[in-house]
Amino acid sequence: MQNRLKNYKSALKVQKGIPQPPSINPDVLTKSGRKRRKKYSVDEYVAGIISGNRTILSQAITLVESSLPEHYDTAQGIIEKCLPYSSKSIRIGITGVPGAGKSTFIETFGLHITGEGRKLAVLTIDPSSEQTKGSILGDKTRMEQLSIHPDAFIRPSPAAGTLGGVARKTRETIILCEAAGFNTILVETVGVGQSETAVHSMVDFFLLLMLAGAGDELQGIKRGIMEMADVIAITKSDGPNKLVAEGARVSFQNALHLFPAKSSGWMPRVLTCSALKNIGIIELWKMILEYIEFTMHSGYFEKLRRQQEIIRMHNTIVEYLNNSFYNHEDVKLIRPELERQLYEGSITSYKAAVSLLDKYFKK
Repeated sequence: MQNRLKNYKSALKVQKGIPQPPSINPDVLTKSGRKRRKKYSVDEYVAGIISGNRTILSQAITLVESSLPEHYDTAQGIIEKCLPYSSKSIRIGITGVPGAGKSTFIETFGLHITGEGRKLAVLTIDPSSEQTKGSILGDKTRMEQLSIHPDAFIRPSPAAGTLGGVARKTRETIILCEAAGFNTILVETVGVGQSETAVHSMVDFFLLLMLAGAGDELQGIKRGIMEMADVIAITKSDGPNKLVAEGARVSFQNALHLFPAKSSGWMPRVLTCSALKNIGIIELWKMILEYIEFTMHSGYFEKLRRQQEIIRMHNTIVEYLNNSFYNHEDVKLIRPELERQLYEGSITSYKAAVSLLDKYFKK
């Protein structure tokens, strides 16, 4: 029987076939199993940005935001080569009290701007945890319609512990977005605080969003922030809030007359709006365009841009020295021990700082 089975020849033959390739190319994976990001040269980054490649733009922004020393030269090279293609946009800073509805406002306002045929980049600054340094970065989820608009680009960035919550590299990000063809830039801050001073030094127009009926409006905000505002918008001015918002508008307008005249020569204005009902959005955009035309005609627009370049130079120096100091090998070597001594109270903060500086300057 076995001999008969051995000699039996079937007409059915099954081919062995070829081994199937893995579903993921192993050449693009790192040892941890994550996809390896393609590395570009400075010229490739710049070419991608200018051509409007959003993936390369996002990667370049991440590189610019990086605190790793090995990324610094590449990031600076990208910024320098993008500079000739920048400065062709309207830069608008937006801040507001908690509950003013900044995200809802920015989405409605952004959709109107893109509807005018403009390309919009929204740079939002999310607060970072002091303990983990992490950030939620949830603005894209709050701006569902704007985030998928073909003429809009939303980039949430972590504050990363910087003063008042302003992203460390927002100025450089603005340059990259302008080089990518975005002619309107919105910079949203975390909230009312010291960050507004930093944002004011990098934008052309400063918008303050206020909420009526939330207490004493004129005492609930710092005078310095009101002085920086070119326009104050009272949000959520619809339904039963409409009369309250109008009353707040009159109060703010009267208060603004008591402030010193702005160096731009522009008289700040107050209006009411509702992002939910799309009320007052068109009027606000016309007011911004009026301000830009006014400052361009007077020469203040160009003067402000040049002043901001000087501020950027000083900030770059501070940033460079800060990175150089904390990445210095000798400083990194003795820093943990000095911090331990400080914790135990066996050394003063002044003496610890001097010891670190001495190591940095090789004294």
